[in-house]
Order: sequence, then structure tokens, then C-alpha cells
Amino acid sequence: MALHIIDEASRCLNCKKPRCQQGCPVHTPIPEVIQLFNENKLTEAGEKLFENNPLSAICSTVCNHEMQCAGHCVLGKKGNPIHFSSVENFISDAYLDRMTCEKAKQKGKSVAIIGGGPAGMTAAMLLAKEGYGVTIFEAKDKIGGIMQYGIPDFRLPKSILTRYKKKMLEMGIQIRPNTTMGGALRIEDLFRDGYSCVFIGTGVWRPKTLGIRGESLGNVHFGLDYLANPTAYNLGETVAIIGMGNAAMDVARTALRGGTQKVMLFARGKNATASSHEMSYARLDGAEFIFGKAIDSITPEGPVFKNSIFDENDKVVGYGEETELVRADSTIISVSQGPKNKLILTTEGLKGSEQGLLIVDENLMTTCKGVFAAGDVVHGSKTVVEAVEEAKRAVKAMIEYMESMSDEKE
Repeated sequence: MALHIIDEASRCLNCKKPRCQQGCPVHTPIPEVIQLFNENKLTEAGEKLFENNPLSAICSTVCNHEMQCAGHCVLGKKGNPIHFSSVENFISDAYLDRMTCEKAKQKGKSVAIIGGGPAGMTAAMLLAKEGYGVTIFEAKDKIGGIMQYGIPDFRLPKSILTRYKKKMLEMGIQIRPNTTMGGALRIEDLFRDGYSCVFIGTGVWRPKTLGIRGESLGNVHFGLDYLANPTAYNLGETVAIIGMGNAAMDVARTALRGGTQKVMLFARGKNATASSHEMSYARLDGAEFIFGKAIDSITPEGPVFKNSIFDENDKVVGYGEETELVRADSTIISVSQGPKNKLILTTEGLKGSEQGLLIVDENLMTTCKGVFAAGDVVHGSKTVVEAVEEAKRAVKAMIEYMESMSDEKE
């Protein structure tokens, strides 16, 4: 493994205008990191990675590299791009446990982080590093959000989140698990208790329904719920999955690895929304892909479909009259998810869009003064690295806001 990483790093051309860095949502300084690695400066390379992206050890594993760093590498035009993700993973995994997390000199201000997912973890670590007191309010028993409860262990070992939690505690970050804001505690209570600022990174946890007959049957499940605890489900030998996004690929692979004999994924169009990389892995695991099928209803025997009608541009323009029952022991709906609305319902002045996503300004402040938000709860389900990038922007704005408040008091 190490020899492969060394060979891969040595292929880097150290471009003056690194397209790989431009293609990375968080703009990782890839040439600099590779140069340090090639000079046997592993610690310095790790510092560079984590300074730019606190979740480097996670993003190097779960990012869609074919569309980001590798997809923009100049070597990929005529041959094989540099797989920087492998190099980054080697460096960040080695550096994570060596990283010193001394408590920064405190500035006398504290911040409440609602949600311990990728956006919340990023904001917490960056703020703690700058000397702000940080408390994370996490609705579930473990931090990580979608990384903990939505990405299978074979794609992201949960041990890495345990290692992150240890480092966060070393930084002085306090974590309150099993605490849902908008219930016993509300945002107004946070300001009452002296928090200078609030960050919301609660993600999107409400499965999108199809509005069809049969969704409440006992053999029908939602993909996100299934991924949170697969062992709680008895799917049977044959599973039909409605949807072909990356989450649906995770559902398919998890079901197959859990003993299901046959897994079929259905899409009404001719293309999947999942990355080709994730589809390839699902296909290797044994998943079948069926296109041009629009879900009509679900029965105890399985889902019922109509055939999609396409125009000359392969756009769906209608559906046939005939229906087809596909026999399956279980049907899993994995099309999308949206935000829960508890915070909006319990916080005066906090506004959301028609989809329930939080409305923010150019500084990522919500419609409530001193309350900021970033990640999926703002723009809908996206990637871990995009949540990291947006959380970085929010932290910068939060610090400016808190410092301006101090100046006003003086």
C-alpha cells in the first residue's frame, strides 16, 4: 500500500495552475501536500491538509474524486489521473492520531453548535482552535450525522468518527448527545445561557415520500431509515429499490451484504443520478439496474410500475397505460430527503423556504440575529466536502460577528 502511494505521488507534475485544486470544493492545496509528502515531511503534509479541511481523513475516503480532484487532473486527459485521494488518505489517517490538540487561549465567548454532522464538526473544530468555547447539541447518541448513520461501514469505518470525537474532546469541545433542540431546549435558551452565537448544521433527515398508494405497508421502508440501522430490518430474499442516487447504491450494497439474494434498482429515466464509481461498486456486489420504469403504487407482493415514454432527447414526456408488478419481498424508497421543521416551528423569526430549508444571507446568517447555518439544512442534500467548505465560510462570518459585538460593547 505505502509503495503504491509513493509511486502515485511521484507522478504529480506540480502544475503552476493546479486544476486538481480548482476541482476540489474545499480547494485542498494538492501540489503543496504532495511535495511535502515526497520530501518525507508527513507531519507537515498532515498539518497542511487539516488546516484546510478538518475532515480530511473522511473526505479522502467518501468524496466523489472522479468528479473532483482526479476528474480535473491534467494527466487524466490522455491517461490515468493522479489518485490524490489515496495519498491524502494515507497522510491524514497517519496524522489524525499524532495531531496535537492543545486547548487554545480562551476568548471568553462560547458558541452552540446544533447538529454534530460534517458541517457541525467542522465549525466546532475551527471555532475551538480559535479559542471559542464550543458545545455540540447532537440529537442522536453519536456524532457524525450522515457519516455515522447514512454511510455504510464498508465505505466509511465508524472507528474514524470515534477517533475524531477523541480529538474534539481534547480540544475542549463539549458534546451533549441525545439532545434535540426545539424540544426541551430551544434556541432562545442558548442565548439566555450566555452563548454568543449559534450554528445550525442539522442536515436533512426527513425522507421524501412519493405520494403513492402503498407507502405505509409493512414491507416498505425508507432508505435513510434503513441505513441508520440495517440489522433492525428483515428484508427477505428480493428487494426493489426506488431511486438510483448514491444513497440508493449504499442501500443496495448494504442489503446484498446483509444476505439479500436479489436487489433491483429502478429509475424512471435512462440515467442514474449516482456517480459511475458508486454504480460500478454496486454492480460488482450484484445489484441490477432497470431504467424507464415509473413507480405507480406498491403492493404486499412488490412495486407496480408504468413504462416511461421518452422524446428524441431521452427526456421523460409521459407514461404508458399498462402496469407491471415486480415481485419483491421488500420495497425501499430512496429518492431524496428534506429537513425536519422543529427548529423553525419553535424559534421566533427563524424562516425557511417552501422546502423547509433555512434561509440565510451572504454571510450564512439566518433570519435570526446571531444564528448561522450551513450544509444540507441550507441547500439540501449534497456532499460532505461541500458541507465542510460552507461551514468554513460560516465560521469566518461568525467570528466577525462576535468580534463586532465586542467592539459595540466597548
